[in-house]
Amino acid sequence: MKRIFKTVLATAFLAAVSAAILRADDDDLRMEWSRIAVDGSRTGCTAPSADDICKTVGKVKGRTYHAPNGRIFKGGTAAAVASVVLEAQPAMAPVKKVIGYSPEAMILAEPESALSNLFIDRIMAAVEEVSGRHVDVGIGNFGGIRVDMPQGDILLDDLLSMFPFKNSIVYVALRGVDLRAILEQMASTRVQVLGGVRLVVSDGKIVSATVDGEPIDDAKIYGIATISFLLDGGDNLHVGRNAVEIMEYDDIDIIDIMLDYVNAETAAGRDIVYHTDGRVKIVE
Repeated sequence: MKRIFKTVLATAFLAAVSAAILRADDDDLRMEWSRIAVDGSRTGCTAPSADDICKTVGKVKGRTYHAPNGRIFKGGTAAAVASVVLEAQPAMAPVKKVIGYSPEAMILAEPESALSNLFIDRIMAAVEEVSGRHVDVGIGNFGGIRVDMPQGDILLDDLLSMFPFKNSIVYVALRGVDLRAILEQMASTRVQVLGGVRLVVSDGKIVSATVDGEPIDDAKIYGIATISFLLDGGDNLHVGRNAVEIMEYDDIDIIDIMLDYVNAETAAGRDIVYHTDGRVKIVE
């Protein structure tokens, strides 16, 4: 698996470098990055599975790249990058396994989306199960979800790309006053992924924040499910600050939770679907 990730990272690096533009402004040298949609518009390439590599990626003969849409690139970076991608495919085969089916795409969006809600709700359920404690609220981050859930077959590669970071799950007991402080910080900056709480924000301030239909009680102890990255500074959050109790599960990562869920749903004959529920509202 380490070899696979190294290959993926190397390929991603080459793609990223090809999108970088160096600009010199007198004594100031800056690097600017542009984001390019990988939509196959130049070559007709699409994401390959284990058995359609030539159809989706094309082929290289000598120093000439034959793209899926029929275009031919002689030499240059196109052929070089295509060679790297094609050489990586045997190592990538294990992650091309179909593990589930999604009847519609889940597009990551703020302040909430079906994908982000699925993510944090599964984290909450897992933390409650392993800790044996009641979980009231889940706190995650949008940056921890890197790609959307595709429509159609879900590959292992999709889940690994969606949740690539090695962040473990954590139970945190917080007083209501400290939970409120976290939500107030979010309201004034960026509301992150939330579960168990219904939050309304306007003009950078909290209009209402309820847990189980009740306003947050500053003196009450709340059970929080989160991830290790957010305990002390990740995405400018400090979920572990002033904690009454912290229980970390270093051997259970986000990807473990999400893979277990997808595998269980698929084994039960169910599609991977989820929903939004209005848990976070930003009022203009």
